[in-house]
Amino acid sequence: MTLKKRLYEIIFEADTPAGKLFDLVLLIVILISVGLVILESVQNIDARYHSQLKIVEWIITGIFTAEYILRILIVQKPVRYIFSFFGIIDFLSVIPTYLSLLAVGYQSLIVIRILRLLRVFRVLKLTRYTQAGTVLMRALWASREKISVFIFFVMIIVVIMGTIMYLIEGETNGFKSIPLSIYWAIVTLTTVGYGDISPATPLGQLMASIIMILGYAIIAVPTGIITAEIIKPTPAKNTQVCHKCLYDKHDDDAIFCKKCGEKI
Repeated sequence: MTLKKRLYEIIFEADTPAGKLFDLVLLIVILISVGLVILESVQNIDARYHSQLKIVEWIITGIFTAEYILRILIVQKPVRYIFSFFGIIDFLSVIPTYLSLLAVGYQSLIVIRILRLLRVFRVLKLTRYTQAGTVLMRALWASREKISVFIFFVMIIVVIMGTIMYLIEGETNGFKSIPLSIYWAIVTLTTVGYGDISPATPLGQLMASIIMILGYAIIAVPTGIITAEIIKPTPAKNTQVCHKCLYDKHDDDAIFCKKCGEKI
């Protein structure tokens, strides 16, 4: 087996002990990196350990940079990987630290802060290494049409309820416009209840009670839709990734890529 093929199996797949170890190390590095972003936002910690945090950040950036370059070098079609979802996420994982070097001067401090906070996108790299995340994403994608219809239905409800509450309560009770009343309907329907706007009339309170009760029923709908997709039996999948088209949803007994026909 050539070195390029060996590296491909380690970096893009997880069937081998080396591949599993590679994924585990990256998981730990990702979590440490996101933790650093959180710690840097605490002024006392950043002031006391700024130099140490910066050193660790550059080490982590070096690791992600090496990983990104290796992925580009070992795939058959680098452009396809670069503009893929995970390719963009990998790029966002390394570029903020380098771009922050270009922002100099006091007036650029806010730019530096924004660029450094972009590192939090590294947490999206976790989806590549978690099987549970893959199952959830597959269920969400399969439920997209039903969820879209459900959201459209909820939008209709909040528009109607908000308009009705605007007519009932009026500006004197805080419902100054239909958009503001729709905002109230959304807050009430989702059972959040900020309390910044509340009905004062008996009829308005009755309508609010109806929306609250309706909210409990509505919240359960998307949960049921997604759960139904999750419990559906799915064919076993391995972790092999086609080196030509980067397709990764192959059956365990697959020899050729079902998307492009390349041998895997």
